[in-house]
Amino acid sequence: MKRVREERENLVSRIPRLQVFFAALMIIIATGYWRVQVVGGDFYRGLAENNRLRRVPIKAPRGLIYDRDDRLLVDNVPSYNLLLDGSRSANVERALAFAAAVLEREPSELRSAVERHSGRSRFEPVLLAENLTLADVSQVSVAQLEYPEFEIDVEHLRLYRHGPLTAHALGYLGEATEEDLARRPGAYQPGDLVGRKGMERVFDLHLRGRDGERELIVDSRGRTREEHGREAAVAGKNLHLTLDLELQQEAARYLGERAGAAVALDPRSGEVLMLVSAPSYNPNLFTRRLDDEQWRELIDSPYHPLQNRTIQNAHPPGSVFKMVLAVAGLSEGTVSPTDSVFCSGSTTIYNRRNRCWLRRGHGWVNLRKAIKESCDVYFYHLGQKLGINRIAHYARLFGLGGPTGFDIPGEKAGLIPDTEWSLARRGSPWYPGETISVAIGQGPILVTPLQLAGMTAALANGGRLVRPHLARGGRSAPSAPIAVDPDAIALVREAMWAVVNEEHGTGSSVRLPYVQIAGKTGTAQVVEQRTWTRNEDLPEEHRDHAWFVSFAPVDDPRLVVVAFVEHGGHGSDAAAPLAKRIYESYFGDPDPR
Repeated sequence: MKRVREERENLVSRIPRLQVFFAALMIIIATGYWRVQVVGGDFYRGLAENNRLRRVPIKAPRGLIYDRDDRLLVDNVPSYNLLLDGSRSANVERALAFAAAVLEREPSELRSAVERHSGRSRFEPVLLAENLTLADVSQVSVAQLEYPEFEIDVEHLRLYRHGPLTAHALGYLGEATEEDLARRPGAYQPGDLVGRKGMERVFDLHLRGRDGERELIVDSRGRTREEHGREAAVAGKNLHLTLDLELQQEAARYLGERAGAAVALDPRSGEVLMLVSAPSYNPNLFTRRLDDEQWRELIDSPYHPLQNRTIQNAHPPGSVFKMVLAVAGLSEGTVSPTDSVFCSGSTTIYNRRNRCWLRRGHGWVNLRKAIKESCDVYFYHLGQKLGINRIAHYARLFGLGGPTGFDIPGEKAGLIPDTEWSLARRGSPWYPGETISVAIGQGPILVTPLQLAGMTAALANGGRLVRPHLARGGRSAPSAPIAVDPDAIALVREAMWAVVNEEHGTGSSVRLPYVQIAGKTGTAQVVEQRTWTRNEDLPEEHRDHAWFVSFAPVDDPRLVVVAFVEHGGHGSDAAAPLAKRIYESYFGDPDPR
């Protein structure tokens, strides 16, 4: 009896401890409920709602792009993709066999697409095929009741209507990289297509619009039951360019498979009417995933079709640089319009014989005749008098050796050498003999076609630099006048008119009866030649580059045209005819017969 009483007292003594334990447990549970229901109520209600609702983005179509005359350059076209929702399928193998028959593919190919996404939720649709034909879409839609696991997804793809013709101006799209996501937080989402090159890149946010979304009610297994709501996507804004499609077509036809570049702009405003780089590429290739073979073909091509030669390739300017020396010499008082030099076909300066392009020589030449007939000997002596630093100063005043501020990024700065550059980059002094080569646009001097277009515009409009731009409504006001003698500009303009319109002018092949054109030919050596060798007798890779810079009409310039043909030989033979075609297209013959 005593033992029973002791055990009973022992049990009774434990009851308070159990009460404390259960009371503490109830407090913990109550606290947890309070935190879930009160403190985190909104958060957990949101999670519960998200378990019931699935948000599916609706991609906004990008804005369209037009030329200066409202001709459509870039469009959006619908593309149909086939998706497979495995959670709705009773027999995935049977479904894949059906899809393979419709698409005329092997079932194993589609099975591989499914296996590549094996790590994803089985309720997340898998992309089986892209770019379905309307016939494919019809067959899948008709069989929707029998195969509810298939969905047709519609997306908007870019269509570059003129393909390679406008590729370097317009660019293309590519999937957003981690760098893009970090650079513009919130603006892009993983998987978004963003402008990768050209105006597509520059005006990406303007063109891209705002995505919408669909809210779908799903069951506990993630299967879609019905649509709960929809926020419509807002299309991107359209973009109007200054390009003239007809001029683009004319330049591209002339260049064909030859490597080169052509730029046309309005010298009053800087509006770029033509921007052609050849050879080009088809930007429509980038609307779908490029395979390795297509990508290697583009980047391994010796002609580098992805390079925009108007802004990314810099070459010696050859004789078109002589206008800079002429303005410099007149502005500095180093030379007068009447000063003459005798050209016998060569001259010796600093104990080195320097030849003129014309073997028999030009005889006595003043500045006007030296520009008209492109006499090298005259400019050898003018360069010697000016010196490299003054030459560099005036070249930079005309915008050479630095970016123009063009819309499209990636401009090469080029190179205008001087004594400071030589010491900093080469670690050696500048030698006076090098100035003689620079005086005719040879040696360590590099410019882009767009820079020369800016230089020519400044000569055409009386001495003002303009900022080249492709977007309508861009900054069009000229900058402050260049600090040069206006009379020097006027004399050079008149000499450029003589190049085209007078006998013995090197650009006489460009002459047109209904518009007065002023221009200057240029031939830039690729390798140094100590003897007179015909260009056609050299290997192609050693042949000279051909330049022609020009503007028209002379009395009221409205168009600047710069043409460049790699390894084309003489500017008068290869580049000038391209410019002539552009003027014919732009001005037209007012009295065709």
